[in-house]
Amino acid sequence: MNPELYLADLEAKPAALADLASALESGDPFEGLPAGIRRVLFLGMGSSRYAAGVAALRLRSVGVDAVAEYASASVSYPATPDTLVVAVSATGGSRETLDAVARYRGRSPVLAMTNRPGSAITEGADLVVPMVAGEERGGVSCRTFQHTIGLLMALQNRLTGASGAGADVPGLLRRTAEATADLLERRGQWLDPAMTLLDGPAGVYTIAPAERLSSAEQSALMFREGPRRASDACETGDWSHVDVYLTKTLDYRAVMFPGSRYDEQAMDWIRRRGSTVLTVGGELPDARASVRYLHDDDADVALLTETLVAELVAAHWWLAQS
Repeated sequence: MNPELYLADLEAKPAALADLASALESGDPFEGLPAGIRRVLFLGMGSSRYAAGVAALRLRSVGVDAVAEYASASVSYPATPDTLVVAVSATGGSRETLDAVARYRGRSPVLAMTNRPGSAITEGADLVVPMVAGEERGGVSCRTFQHTIGLLMALQNRLTGASGAGADVPGLLRRTAEATADLLERRGQWLDPAMTLLDGPAGVYTIAPAERLSSAEQSALMFREGPRRASDACETGDWSHVDVYLTKTLDYRAVMFPGSRYDEQAMDWIRRRGSTVLTVGGELPDARASVRYLHDDDADVALLTETLVAELVAAHWWLAQS
């Protein structure tokens, strides 16, 4: 793992998103899926599972039976011909995901999504979908996380037959590239203040609505993985039941992604306890600061873009340490 190369990976996001958009315009990577799929089982670990969790929720919201499972779970849905198993592994070599897929191979259709075609996860898969994220030389999944979400949106369209402007994933990816470039180009304005605001003795916490929980989970992982800061993620509504207690005794500092109907419930406690919150993509009363970016009023653009704030903060903390 290398902080300089990790930062370069982040700076390459807009170009990589444009490449993925072009690839999707050239052809549907999910065209080879069999008909008659009744259930979707996502398998993955870490960032792959974060992205899959949101994808499963989105599928359930339109009536598709879908779940994102820890690949390390010893039990899950039984293998059936109408259960599509989507194995997500950026490296293609996650041991837990390989073990889980082995239980389904030959008994359920298996779709392998990876950034390394030809890797172990593709062996025996019925369909392989490349992430088209390029090599992540920094050793941290960042572009692959973003591309996984985009591709799983395209998979939803394929499974549901969605069409029209709302189903234009290449267009969404191009708007996301613009939003990502905007954050990168203006980092001289917001990055140092954000780093100072979040630099406390008790770590950094991340909060997001269930529909974008992956943003909080990925952001917390970036703080742990690079600069090795204490960090944990929480869903906004659940925060008032599980993490509110930390504001009583800690110098509590959090990145909050607005958009939940329970934002104000959390902010009420944060306000009373004098805790520190940086919002990303929107503004909330009594937050200490906010980072805005192009197209942040589009929830799908936000889902694909907003982790970049934590990623850049983490990259610069990591660089300072090294």
